[in-house]
Amino acid sequence: MIIITGLGNPGEKFKHTRHNAGFMALDFFACLRRQAKKNEFPEFIFSKKYNSFISENTLNDNKIILLKPQTFMNESGTAVKKVITHYKLPTKNLVVVQDDIDLPLGKIKFSKDSGAGGHKGVDSIINNLGKKDFIRLKIGICPVMPEGTKKPKSVEKFVIQKFTPQEKEIINNIIEESTNALNYLIENGIEKTMNEFNNKK
Repeated sequence: MIIITGLGNPGEKFKHTRHNAGFMALDFFACLRRQAKKNEFPEFIFSKKYNSFISENTLNDNKIILLKPQTFMNESGTAVKKVITHYKLPTKNLVVVQDDIDLPLGKIKFSKDSGAGGHKGVDSIINNLGKKDFIRLKIGICPVMPEGTKKPKSVEKFVIQKFTPQEKEIINNIIEESTNALNYLIENGIEKTMNEFNNKK
């Protein structure tokens, strides 16, 4: 079994904001799988027990649960812990899909067994699970200028703003790439996936 958790904030106010790239990736992943095979990954339904939207399916005899915590970003770990505990899963079976302010817009990167890097949602998960040996798919949101990436002065404000019209095409393309990466991960495991996607230019 694998739990794929997308990070974000609930509600219309935060929909399509930079901090919700994880939610966007999971929505697109489920939608494409559903279009390819009608019965795969039904529409997300709210689970009061986990305070999350959930969609699940079995791929190659492996149960996959898609999880979108509704706790707000900084408390994401409370929802993730409930699911991990219920299914008695090792934390290495968890995949977290997140935005990353240190990664250029239009790039994705896999990591495992790494620190939160200042991401409060990831920090919440590490604190609640007491471990960091899970897989992370990072979606870059840092602005790219002619002179290179330029991290905004106020990260807190920047991440809860919506993507600009210029950024939308880029993020849509990388969300699609994230879906390809998740499919590859499910089929091939983390080592091959890191080699395949982390070295792309």
